[in-house]
Amino acid sequence: MKLHLLMLGLLLLAGCKWFEQPPATGVLEGKITIGPLCPVETVPPDPKCEPTLETYRAWPLAVTRNGIKITNIVANGDGTYRLDLAPGTYIVDFEKQMAFRKNALPATVTIAEGQVTTLDINIDTGIR
Repeated sequence: MKLHLLMLGLLLLAGCKWFEQPPATGVLEGKITIGPLCPVETVPPDPKCEPTLETYRAWPLAVTRNGIKITNIVANGDGTYRLDLAPGTYIVDFEKQMAFRKNALPATVTIAEGQVTTLDINIDTGIR
């Protein structure tokens, strides 16, 4: 009888692993705008002066925590992005050192479990 109870207890403990909850996360999302990309802006904008995926890749952004890179922000074609992150405080900054700092980066963001944190990023290219 004791052996059966012991076996049942072990099975229950082992079974708990299958029902563990996934790690808690929150969301960091926003929109990246980059510009100007041409020296003269027109209305309506010249399609050649609109950001593309290559434009976003040329201005890589990283998310760090305690000085360790966690991930990169990869924008969609329209500049939007969305990341699932563990709760905590992060720094969003250019991955590479940029020659000038006219932008609002680095930015500190706090991610809370089950919450969405919005960070819109405006990158001024300095083109005039």
